[in-house]
Amino acid sequence: MKETDVTSQDTPKRAARVRNRRGEGGRLREDIVDAAAALLDETGDERTITLRSVARKIGIAAPSIYPHFPDQPAIMLAVVRREFAALEAHLRTAVDEAGDDPRDRLYALCRAYLGYAQDHPARYRTMFGGLWMPTLGDSSLTEEELTTLGATALQFLAEALADCVAAGQSTATDPQLDAVTLWVCLHGLAHQHAATRIFPWPQESVADAIITRVAELNDV
Repeated sequence: MKETDVTSQDTPKRAARVRNRRGEGGRLREDIVDAAAALLDETGDERTITLRSVARKIGIAAPSIYPHFPDQPAIMLAVVRREFAALEAHLRTAVDEAGDDPRDRLYALCRAYLGYAQDHPARYRTMFGGLWMPTLGDSSLTEEELTTLGATALQFLAEALADCVAAGQSTATDPQLDAVTLWVCLHGLAHQHAATRIFPWPQESVADAIITRVAELNDV
């Protein structure tokens, strides 16, 4: 999936970029990821992120990307990994600020997840298997790299639910399975909020209903 057919017509469009000093190759790698994320924010479409478009964004020749990323999916994986790290930090902060009650912490985590999806729609969609996701064997990415995305965030959810069970606030019998089920429901709700312009949402919070019922929380 390498883009080697770089034409000379791209050259005049690139802004001049100061060459990195020795030992600053890592900075260029970060610049590449920053540029890809910026293009995603600007267009909302990961198909616009190519080696050429990223190179133009930061003012380098496209072949300069290859020492850092072998192809476009590798760049996208770096963008998605960084975004999952940001999501995980966001969830951790929400849980820490919720106090010590397990039920409050679970609600805070779920609401923070939905809030993140609402605040970063393009990145959120891309994180969960957007158009960038390649068929295995068609890029440099491995199955493990793709299947482990989001594992830490899901584990946060499983641990929060397990804490509710331990505190007698939930009757869930399989916190790991129920956490996956809860995530699927939250993900579906986030998608519907992003995709549906007109929908007769009930006055009761759908998010709270999902959390209470899927997590099997006891009435308090």
